Amino acid sequence: MGQEDLMNTAEDVADQFLRVTKQYLPHLARLCLISTFLEDGIRMWFQWNEQRDYIEATWSCGYFLATCFVLINLIGQLGGCVLILSRNFVQYACFGLFSIIALQTVAYSILWDLKFLMRNLALGGGLLLLLAESRSEGKSMFAGVPSMGESSPKQYMQLGGRVLLVLMFMTLLHFDANFFSILQNMVGTALIVLVAVGFKTKLAALTLVVWLLAINVYFNAFWTIPAYKPMHDFLKYDFFQTTSVVGGLLLVVALGPGGVSMDEKKKEW
Repeated sequence: MGQEDLMNTAEDVADQFLRVTKQYLPHLARLCLISTFLEDGIRMWFQWNEQRDYIEATWSCGYFLATCFVLINLIGQLGGCVLILSRNFVQYACFGLFSIIALQTVAYSILWDLKFLMRNLALGGGLLLLLAESRSEGKSMFAGVPSMGESSPKQYMQLGGRVLLVLMFMTLLHFDANFFSILQNMVGTALIVLVAVGFKTKLAALTLVVWLLAINVYFNAFWTIPAYKPMHDFLKYDFFQTTSVVGGLLLVVALGPGGVSMDEKKKEW
């Protein structure tokens, strides 16, 4: 079997998977995507005092403003998750969650930590894809904007979402000299590029989903660490952030790459 035959077989498997799961995949994708916001909102409730004290001590902003920060995070994240899962006001919920990401990026000084910044941007990419999906289902937020044909705002949202999603994988690259790390980096980088440019997109995204799930369960197994240890919360945070990016990739699989992609341009050739 030649390389082209192997690729065609893999694409057929991906298409078959999509046909079997097409009714459930968007729901699973949304659940995965909002998982980190859901977990963080619940954590704000159970760690209310710790979160408030941390913000008050870090920013010297006083008890009232620190309490407002925790309250905004709790209501904003849990409320946004409920709206997205119930398919009500999805666009407003996405903008609310965008605001939460921006707020936390500043409040927790994520702006100066490249790894966490890239992961937050990847989360933003997932929300962009969710916005694109909500546009395909109903009313447009850009009703007054003239149509631009295939290169509509939806297509640019899908492009931006794909490009931002791949930032997550750049944080997973290991610069070790051993063969396995080199192979993993090469395969991972190739898949990242395919998703970003929109070539063989569904197959590449589905492969990245499987790869990322395996990495997530292996490296971020927070359930194996006692809850009182700081590493438990750190791994839990990583686990749900990664799960959210998996949700974004599942949306790519379900929706396709959009008009601004090599897959779409191939149809015109």
